[in-house]
Amino acid sequence: MHRTRKAAPAVRTARLASCALLATAAALTGCERGSSGGADETATGPSGCPTVQARAREAVTRAERTDIPWGGPTGGPEAVSGKSIVYVAQTMTNPGVAGAANGVRDAARTIGWDVRVIDGGGTPAGIQAAMSEAVALRPSGIVIGGFDPDSTTQQAARAGAQGIELIGWHAVPEPGPSRQPDLFTNVTTRVQDVARISAQWIISDSGGRAGVVLITDASIPFARNKSDLIRKELESCQGVRLLSVENIPIPDASSRTPREVSSLLSRFQDRWTHSVAINDLYFADAAPAFRAAGEKGSGPPYNIGAGDGDPSAFQRVNNEQYQAATVPEPLSLQGWQIVDEFNRAFSGRPDSGYVAPVHIATARNSEGASTWDPSGYREAYRKIWGK
Repeated sequence: MHRTRKAAPAVRTARLASCALLATAAALTGCERGSSGGADETATGPSGCPTVQARAREAVTRAERTDIPWGGPTGGPEAVSGKSIVYVAQTMTNPGVAGAANGVRDAARTIGWDVRVIDGGGTPAGIQAAMSEAVALRPSGIVIGGFDPDSTTQQAARAGAQGIELIGWHAVPEPGPSRQPDLFTNVTTRVQDVARISAQWIISDSGGRAGVVLITDASIPFARNKSDLIRKELESCQGVRLLSVENIPIPDASSRTPREVSSLLSRFQDRWTHSVAINDLYFADAAPAFRAAGEKGSGPPYNIGAGDGDPSAFQRVNNEQYQAATVPEPLSLQGWQIVDEFNRAFSGRPDSGYVAPVHIATARNSEGASTWDPSGYREAYRKIWGK
């Protein structure tokens, strides 16, 4: 899948086999701290789960396609004029949150609306203050940008009482309308799809034999749910051992990730073959620790980000610098979709029901790219809005 890997397949196969043997020994002597435990490490043959691996390989091949046409709405209400939007961000250091915010700005310029972004700074107090400020501005709509609406119930209630429409971006686990909390709609890919394809990439890439570290932020319900789903899918292959689940809050990623990675390298050494994180930014912060330990940028461990796909993630993937793949959110598209959903709400129409497809970007299919979005969405929305 990568140039470095193709140059030495025998070495990589031998290493993965060695990892599997070491993992078997570890299973016999007791589980590592933070490991999943219970995995059957005694499977024989070239794969620890031949049927699961074959299914994973097919799914990954489909998800790597880049020629995905626009499958979203082609009709809807024309643009309503004179509206204002406030985007309340969980933290603008989260590339996904920031990317969706930039998409909202871009779309708002096209439709002719005012947009203001307020950064919650990644803390409960900061997010509550940002929501209070947003409600006080009395906008037409507020975007819940990447945080749990239940953490701002009082502010959300005040917004509802004032007739301010609320739309989420990764605010609740499922796409579409929500009644508790009350959101006109929630814009996101299906977390089940993102989690499943991320785990399937590891199963396929490792030949069904992997030692995996999973990185999450358990303080965010959406992220915690995603990592739980990843873990469940990894457990479908008996040759995959979950070595550790690391809970690192996104606002603390830059300070804690290098430290944790250094510790994990010391603990697991060659048993650690793959990593999956709920956000690409962890691998930006992990790179210095990998580099200091003398690990090659092309891996192992082979790292996949289960979400976001910001430009720096594409750069790491394309340059084989401590990230092998990403499952990118179509962040710009989602910003445009948020604006379109607000326009439907302001027009008294239901939400569009659109959910973007899942995609995997690797060095093989994304070299030179810095983002990913299905083609044709800007033209489709301009036509709908009469712009």
